[in-house]
Amino acid sequence: MRRRALKGGSAGWLLLTGLGVAYVVSGDFSGWNLGLAEGGFGGLAIATLLMGAMYACLVFSLAELSAILPTAGGGYGFARRALGTWGGFLTGTAILIEYILAPAAISIFIGDYVESLNLFGLDAGWPVYLACFAIFIGIHLWGVGEALRFSLVVTAIAVAALLIFAVGAFTEFDSSGLNDIPVQEDAFGSNSWLPYGLLGIWAAFPFGMWFFLGVEGVPLAAEEAKDPVRSMPKALSISMGILVLLALITFFAATGARGSAAVMEAGNPLVVALQGDGEPTALSRFVNYAGLAGLVASFFSLIYAGSRQLFALSRAGYLPRFLSLTSSRKAPYLGLLIPGAIGFALAAGSGNGGRMLNVAVFGATISYSLMALSHLVLRRREPGLHRPYRTPGGMLTSGVAFVLALSALVATFLVDKDAAFIALGVYVVALAYFAFYSRHRLVAAAPEEEFAALAAAEDELKRD
Repeated sequence: MRRRALKGGSAGWLLLTGLGVAYVVSGDFSGWNLGLAEGGFGGLAIATLLMGAMYACLVFSLAELSAILPTAGGGYGFARRALGTWGGFLTGTAILIEYILAPAAISIFIGDYVESLNLFGLDAGWPVYLACFAIFIGIHLWGVGEALRFSLVVTAIAVAALLIFAVGAFTEFDSSGLNDIPVQEDAFGSNSWLPYGLLGIWAAFPFGMWFFLGVEGVPLAAEEAKDPVRSMPKALSISMGILVLLALITFFAATGARGSAAVMEAGNPLVVALQGDGEPTALSRFVNYAGLAGLVASFFSLIYAGSRQLFALSRAGYLPRFLSLTSSRKAPYLGLLIPGAIGFALAAGSGNGGRMLNVAVFGATISYSLMALSHLVLRRREPGLHRPYRTPGGMLTSGVAFVLALSALVATFLVDKDAAFIALGVYVVALAYFAFYSRHRLVAAAPEEEFAALAAAEDELKRD
């Protein structure tokens, strides 16, 4: 276990808050607008409201769980205690699918930005993908404190750019443009605000998630945090509040400035909202470059999250144990390099960032369901468990997160069936590995396993 130790005390609540926002901020610059083509302004607005409620409820549930078990296992550790080894592995695998596929997709988007901005004279994507993985994994290998400070700076630039964009876009706000998408008369319940009908709300769920996707990864930094019992709930709450504000102003500013129809299929909706089909302005150029900063922030932080989840699963024996070895600077170097190599290969081989993000969203919704269920089970089964932080609303809060997460999971089949089945295929392979090999080789000394074993022993004493 000494060869598998992370550097504790490296991140206070500010760096953790920055990490929470960094996971998500790229989603404000692009991606969410595709939901307008599924549900229109009204459908996406309702979907975003419901998904925001899901994330808020989930974040408050995770704040309680992370204070109970502040380890690098995050969602896997919570589910391991509540749902057993199978539940822990199912949750951890779903999180890995999200955090390995999402950086690969974002590297493709970074390549598109670099090409569109004509940076470095590059007109092909793979050199950019390679540079992204090589440079940013290198920073992570340097040390977690340096990595999180870099992430905070880039995230602050991206957030400032969103606020500046909103100021410029709101000067051209016209409410008549919000519902300018043609109504599909054959869609049930369709009207000017719901041009694709009531089903469009459900189909827009995955895109409403883009304003918040990834914030649940903050607990993965627990072993490297200062006073995680206090700092983790604080960071989760503040980062969620910031993301809600950014989602609100970005959504209304972009659609109101140019109209929903103009931005619903744009690869760079904020730039389109500012300049339309006209010549670039100083503000649109600034936002275009800042969008690259947002993508870098999310790419960088998601690499961190994926490495910590892989580290925790490997340390406990669910995955090959050598993946959890750490360097002299306490960085899980193989947990960074191997997912990075996989991500680069996926990005260079497919070039389909949208498909990979849809696979990531499918994995995310499974993990949300299982993490919310873990909170419900622990509240019901172990009401006397010491809880330094208690979720406002208790089981009602995690119950809402559970129901909405299941709804979002089903909605992924409405948007991209192929992506959903790809994710299921990965799941089947991973479960076969666990069933026939790794579940017989778990490491009892891993923190998450020790915590679960202690609970089992206490239950046995109570029965005796």
